[in-house]
Amino acid sequence: MSVDRRTLMLSGVAATTAGIAATAPQDALAPPSQRSPGPALDGEICWEEAARNIAADDFGHIVHQKPDGVLRPRSARDVATTIRWAADRGWRFAAQGQRHSIFGRSMSREGIVADMSKMQTVQDICGDCVTADAGATWSDILAATLPQGLTPPVLTDYLGLSVGGTLAVGGVGAATSRYGTQSDNVIAMDVVTGTGQEITCSASNNPDLFNAVRAGLGQVAIIIRATLLLVPAPPHVHRYVLFYPDLNTMLRDQRLLADDSRFDAVLGAIVASQEGHWLFRLDAMKQVPSSQAEDSALLSSLSDLPSKRQISSLTYSDYVNRFAALEAALRNTGQWFLPHPWLTTFVGDSQVEAVVTDELNRLNPTDLGPSGQVVLSAFRAPTIKSPLLRLPSEDLCYVFNLIRFPTTKSTVEIARLIDDNRAAYERIRDAGGTLYPVSAFPMSRDDWQHHFGPVFSRLCEAKHKFDPDHVLTPGYPIF
Repeated sequence: MSVDRRTLMLSGVAATTAGIAATAPQDALAPPSQRSPGPALDGEICWEEAARNIAADDFGHIVHQKPDGVLRPRSARDVATTIRWAADRGWRFAAQGQRHSIFGRSMSREGIVADMSKMQTVQDICGDCVTADAGATWSDILAATLPQGLTPPVLTDYLGLSVGGTLAVGGVGAATSRYGTQSDNVIAMDVVTGTGQEITCSASNNPDLFNAVRAGLGQVAIIIRATLLLVPAPPHVHRYVLFYPDLNTMLRDQRLLADDSRFDAVLGAIVASQEGHWLFRLDAMKQVPSSQAEDSALLSSLSDLPSKRQISSLTYSDYVNRFAALEAALRNTGQWFLPHPWLTTFVGDSQVEAVVTDELNRLNPTDLGPSGQVVLSAFRAPTIKSPLLRLPSEDLCYVFNLIRFPTTKSTVEIARLIDDNRAAYERIRDAGGTLYPVSAFPMSRDDWQHHFGPVFSRLCEAKHKFDPDHVLTPGYPIF
């Protein structure tokens, strides 16, 4: 097994990551030296080409849209002032955290992009909650909370994502089946609306705004900071990597584990062997098991291949940072910096075997790249409370993602994979599946309306109330 393949097999990654431009404002057509200087701010708007070029790219390296300026805010007032200033000029505004979008969703071709990465302070830890700026990463959160024996209940597998970025799309992780998404575990948020108002919202204070911001794709407000729920963090965990002979056997155990909750987190993945065969794996975690006997009890009645089990004990910190080795390997080979045409969806239990079998039969393993994988993880839909995160209408659902790490940046090949994503999405949608909206393929306004379905009218009402001029986040062409 190659180094990349072994790193992938043990990483447990379940990565959970084209705008339509308006007519350019007259001021945007002028060179930077002739543009208006911008509003008075604590921070600054940077007009230089280098800063604009950085903002024109993201982790996907597929869509490139250069803004007119890059806001480097130091306060919520900077964001509010700049949104009002941009709106007066017919410009658009988008926020970027770690720029880990994969299809230009956090870009704005005409207007201002806010680089939120410097607003990254982790502020108060009080009891079972922590307050942090939207630009803070989940690594930043853990650095502050773990010394106090606390952790957010749900973490994305890659901890380098920003708090604001994941709350805007939902944030799915290994513990989603028990605790929901990251957006379900936010207590309150300070936001700036599309009209430039600074508002604090929660389930009891401005709940309509709160529910439109969580997994709301940045359509009604920009998150400035968030207060997040914390739970006790275990000092150690046991990790169980289990292998299966086929898809149906793995799904049988996923259903069993979704019912009895014997593990604290379970991830499913399908990877290609060096011979081109599909390999099926579950990666399960249990907090602080005390003995080998407990290991035996946890693994009883499972249908995996006992001879291939990999059991290890590690610190909680090492467990949640398990993606770091794969990231380092991808950076070393340069694949981290190549295009990432990912597809991220949800599939209902009644259709999962048929859908996944069909997609595996169509999928060329080489299109995933040597470090890519198919994610297939079960969760109970009722655990997810964010109303704008759309799920199949079934109790048991699955995260179903194609995590591609191509070895090429050929525009022809990447365009083919994007077309494949679109075709796969349509098949999944026709089978009752839904989109986790960070995928790499274009969506029309009609597509988005179909995606949101019965809650689309609720999102429209929030848009009309909080961003009536459609200033925010044009990378999602929803309206």
